[in-house]
Amino acid sequence: MEILGKILGSPARVKIMRLFLLNRDKGFNIKDVIKRSRTDPDMVRRELKLLSSINFVKKHGTVWFFNYLFKYTSELEGLLVSADTFDKQTIISGFKKVGKVKLIVISGIFLKEKNSRVDLLIVGDKMQKGKIQEEIRKIEAEIGSELVYAVFDTKEFIYRLNMYDKLVWDIFDFPHEIVLQSKELSTQAFKKA
Repeated sequence: MEILGKILGSPARVKIMRLFLLNRDKGFNIKDVIKRSRTDPDMVRRELKLLSSINFVKKHGTVWFFNYLFKYTSELEGLLVSADTFDKQTIISGFKKVGKVKLIVISGIFLKEKNSRVDLLIVGDKMQKGKIQEEIRKIEAEIGSELVYAVFDTKEFIYRLNMYDKLVWDIFDFPHEIVLQSKELSTQAFKKA
């Protein structure tokens, strides 16, 4: 994100452009853009004005939309959406603050897989729901899209895994990447996986 922010002029611009590229059929008012991008209101207004001046977005009433006629859509999509621009270490360090995290699995949007049921799986103990949601919102602001995620305590996860729970097994049957795994889960839980 830091590199793209420097190339494109600001991290806020990158967040806002991703938001519109990943949600092309949706319209956003100013409050939505501020909330979803977690960007200063004055900065959002400046960036929308700039993006409107190059025809990246268009405004209907009070709602902003992606402009399908924008000339460089595929090039920007390749740079902002298709490229692996989200650092996995950022995910790990962000979730270490929420409790005793033992497993983090990414799939879906992180691997550019549209058919995945879940983008992020978090397993651990003594995790704080509010802190998890805060970290999720930070990641959503960075990538420009809402995440589908699942959170389990260790005991429940192992139970679901051993009972062949459809949600859990769908995560592991489709493309995924384990970015954090404790020794406990690497030997105990995945014997059948």
